[in-house]
Amino acid sequence: MREYLLTLCITAAVTYLLTGPVRKFAIVAGAMPEIRARDVHREPTPRLGGIAMFFGLCAGLLVADHLTNLSEVFENSNEPRALLSGAALIWLIGVLDDKFEIDALIKLGGQMIAAGVMVVQGLTILWIPVPWVGTVALTQWQGTLLTVALVVITINAVNFVDGLDGLAAGMVCIAATAFFMYAYRIWYSYGIEAAAPASLFAAILMGMCLGFLPHNMHPARIFMGDSGSMLIGLVLAAGAISVTGQVDPDLMNLFSGSERASVHQMVPVYIPLVMPLTIIAIPAADLILAIVRRTWRGQSPFAADRGHLHHRLLEIGHSHSRAVLIMYFFSALIAFGALAYSVNAASMWIVLSVVFLSAIGLVLLLTPRFTPRAPRWAERFVPPRYRRRKAAVAAVEPAVVVDEGEGGTDQGASDEVTADEATTGDRVPVPAGVSGVNGATAVGPRSRTR
Repeated sequence: MREYLLTLCITAAVTYLLTGPVRKFAIVAGAMPEIRARDVHREPTPRLGGIAMFFGLCAGLLVADHLTNLSEVFENSNEPRALLSGAALIWLIGVLDDKFEIDALIKLGGQMIAAGVMVVQGLTILWIPVPWVGTVALTQWQGTLLTVALVVITINAVNFVDGLDGLAAGMVCIAATAFFMYAYRIWYSYGIEAAAPASLFAAILMGMCLGFLPHNMHPARIFMGDSGSMLIGLVLAAGAISVTGQVDPDLMNLFSGSERASVHQMVPVYIPLVMPLTIIAIPAADLILAIVRRTWRGQSPFAADRGHLHHRLLEIGHSHSRAVLIMYFFSALIAFGALAYSVNAASMWIVLSVVFLSAIGLVLLLTPRFTPRAPRWAERFVPPRYRRRKAAVAAVEPAVVVDEGEGGTDQGASDEVTADEATTGDRVPVPAGVSGVNGATAVGPRSRTR
């Protein structure tokens, strides 16, 4: 466990320290598109955050390769190398898309090629457990098709949910935490070494997300872009494939006792199939609804719109931060609920707890206008949006009005924010290329009004 924790910390530190320089590079390189109709941010924000995340992944794998226990993962399995190869390819495609916005079909082809590269190097599904049937071995073509499908679905599900500051990184971090606890239990409790690569992938994925989140929380200074969202989606899928395809259920000695007892005992074997679905349950639902919505309107399934789940949360009155926290809540509820059920499938308390927490989540959805306020003695320690109204309005700086520059455009539009806009959350789009990129230039201070 200590080596996993060290790998996680190194990955997070490298990702965190590199994100600042990557942000400056993205601004200089022009990877900062103009505000689009479907965007919820109001200032041009640089992308390419996936560059820092990829180097965090490389640092995590490099450190793990030199640790006493984790080095055995590299000696006994080719899966880490397969992950690095697929991640490098999908990361390169994402970087090109962040800069040049390549066609969606080209990205889809690149995702399939990246999945195929991992399959060729051994990261594939060899067998699947089927309820009341047992373990079913897959042919080479069946395993390849299933692996590619899982990778492509997971990548696009994570990419679809990347619409609010900190949303994708936080949800994937929650999913990786639940998956690490599951994979580590399989490795530690049952002594199955084949689960070690999945535990390593989940620990590194947690580090990548935790290192990037401080820069990406609202108001975000940088977006991960497709180079980041597709990367973490691929790493998440690789962990699920590793557990599902490499861990033999027969080694867990679960086929004993009565038929009913065997069904309950087989739950940990079914979880590798269920866990990836529970992890991406919300993104996958968003993906399916988007495809149905767009095709119903006669549009392409790849056409962008403002009908995603996070957009709907904003439309019914939730603030940006509150919408993100609600998505976090339901992601954690589904992922950790499945994890708890895999530990003890016969416990009724787990079902009752999930139902109770779901009721709390529904209450949160139905009260979008409620905003928690900190007590007066703690106001200096919390962001302005959690202070009382007078304190929040007083904290807003006076509007800065700049004369119109050459060509009749207002060069100071990005800094002109009134107190009413700060408290109501109205957004004013700003064209790309102006000073004050999301509250700061490449070397300037960060704005306190958002």
